[in-house]
Amino acid sequence: MKKNRFWLHALIAATTLTAFYSCKPKNTADAVSGNAAQQVYVAPGKYDEFYDFVSGGFSGQVNVYGLPSGRLLKEIPVFSVFPENGYGYSEETKPMLQTSHGSVPWDDLHHLEFSQTNGEIDGRWLFANANNTPRIARLDLTTFKTAEILELPNSAGNHSSPFVTDNTEYVVAGTRFAVPMDNDNGDVPINTYRKNFNASISFVSVDKTTGHMKIAFQLRVPPVDFDLSHSGKGPSNDWFFFSCYNTEQANTLLEVNASQRVKCFILAVNWKKLEEYAKEGKGKTENVSYVHNVYDESSHSATSTVEKTVNVLDSKDLKDVCYFIPCPKSPHGCDVDPTGEYIVGSGKLAALIPVFSFDKIQKAIANKDFIGDYDGIPVIKYESALYGEVKKPGLGPLHTEFDGRGNAITTMFVSSEIVRWNIKSLKIIDRQPTFYSPGHLSIPGGDTRKPNGKYVIVYNKITKDRYLPTGPELAQAAQLFDISGDKMKLLLDFPTIGEPHYGQAVEASLLKDKSVKFFDINKNTNPYVTKGESEAKVVRNGKRVDVYITQIRSHFNPDNIEGIKMGDQVYWHVTNLEQDWDVPHGFAIKGAPNTAELLVMPGETQSLYWTPEKPGIYPFYCTDFCSALHQEMQGYVRVSPANSNVPLTFSTGKNMPDSSLTPPLSMN
Repeated sequence: MKKNRFWLHALIAATTLTAFYSCKPKNTADAVSGNAAQQVYVAPGKYDEFYDFVSGGFSGQVNVYGLPSGRLLKEIPVFSVFPENGYGYSEETKPMLQTSHGSVPWDDLHHLEFSQTNGEIDGRWLFANANNTPRIARLDLTTFKTAEILELPNSAGNHSSPFVTDNTEYVVAGTRFAVPMDNDNGDVPINTYRKNFNASISFVSVDKTTGHMKIAFQLRVPPVDFDLSHSGKGPSNDWFFFSCYNTEQANTLLEVNASQRVKCFILAVNWKKLEEYAKEGKGKTENVSYVHNVYDESSHSATSTVEKTVNVLDSKDLKDVCYFIPCPKSPHGCDVDPTGEYIVGSGKLAALIPVFSFDKIQKAIANKDFIGDYDGIPVIKYESALYGEVKKPGLGPLHTEFDGRGNAITTMFVSSEIVRWNIKSLKIIDRQPTFYSPGHLSIPGGDTRKPNGKYVIVYNKITKDRYLPTGPELAQAAQLFDISGDKMKLLLDFPTIGEPHYGQAVEASLLKDKSVKFFDINKNTNPYVTKGESEAKVVRNGKRVDVYITQIRSHFNPDNIEGIKMGDQVYWHVTNLEQDWDVPHGFAIKGAPNTAELLVMPGETQSLYWTPEKPGIYPFYCTDFCSALHQEMQGYVRVSPANSNVPLTFSTGKNMPDSSLTPPLSMN
């Protein structure tokens, strides 16, 4: 029987794809408006109207684009080492990649979420998730740097993350994979999934002033796979909604065994009531181990701390916190409209889009209009929670955002299109092809109370035939549509880095004037800072040598160092003395086997660890073009054998050429 279902799924998929490609537009000109180039053109020296922060997927970073131009502005390293600026290589940033598994130099970054105040983007922070080794990061939107990374215990596959409450009281994360919990015996047969596996949802509190994160409590839930989630708004502000699949609790061949049921669930969680129970002590303390990393911008350095406990509440013990709502089929997206009344489920294998009513959900709970329970959690009757269904929207609905004018736009992965529909009438208004399979989409503020309905950006998974071929791996991409009128208009394709899994866009005016231009060197509290050339020095302490070196256009101080010996552990503490906007300096030394370059911002200090591999002369230089004499910004360090008696010396402009040697040819 299962084999027959498998081939039935395959036949449906093949038929669908054949139909899709047979009617696919032959070229972009079929869909692009005549004035598209004019609409996306941003003249040299002019600013874009929006920032678009896009997840780098398997690159582990966040990429920042300007819109409407699609110009790449910056790559922000988060969960992966980044040779361009030494993130994860410098001594100051190495702690950012620490986990309970040790240093993890790569992760898969999927989702982003801006901090909010009163349900609107406030421009303070951007949160990002690590999918592989479960973590949440907080990025500072004044420096465009990763400010904090918090590991999540009792979690595996942190895909349902990070989503914030209306006032960023919490960042919430659900686990994708059900597994034995951290303090359970994990050495169990895989096929005992239903007995020994569990799932958890983490509620991470965010300090209103500093942004510092802390796991406030976790909710233990049945062993299903949690997918996308969103917080309620307005009347539903106290609730969180999660899509989930694999209610079959399968542990093998999930493409068949986790697709048996016509409906899976959306989980509704009353987080306010859960918070009250946590304060009343109804949770239990579990011994776990997870790592919390914080970057201090005054010292330009990170610290890593191991945390040992977490407060856990169990959904089986709390009968008025969690409710399941049936949702067809294999739901992926779960989105809440700006009013907070309508919750949109998106079933990957469904031929419709269900829209649930928060008011009806509350009435169903009050009337105990349940069809039973699932692992102790009441299941609300589908019709009792349902506002209505969007009929025949397309094939493979995934994600929905809102234009602020009473409409929703949903991506259709299989039929390769975006579809706009009215929330109240549930009628299709417009549909436009995306030419390849879209995953997420983003409207600036489209998941908040106040969307900006000018553009939608569609992030695409499969990009065949859109760009020049680049071997077997083709360019990932996004598309920009104008949605300000009755018809959505394709304006621009632009390639992106990594997989553009999801993005969030915001008006540039909210961020650009807050952007830090340089760091005040007088406020630099790094313990190895050198605040002036007169303080530059080289200090030996046994085998450890600390080089306190400065940079300024266009020289190092010191730039000649002798007396380093084999076996020495050399720490280069590089301070950029510049106090002008956008004058970074770089630092690299020949043959450094365990690090990349450093990129040091004005007023900042960064450190590089170096162990010479053999005696000799090693040049070092500025790697970031800084002035007309950038090429001259270089120096030398001499490394001698371990038993050498060469004294430790350092200087700039004093170690002049040996006068006993024949000078170069004089030219008149």
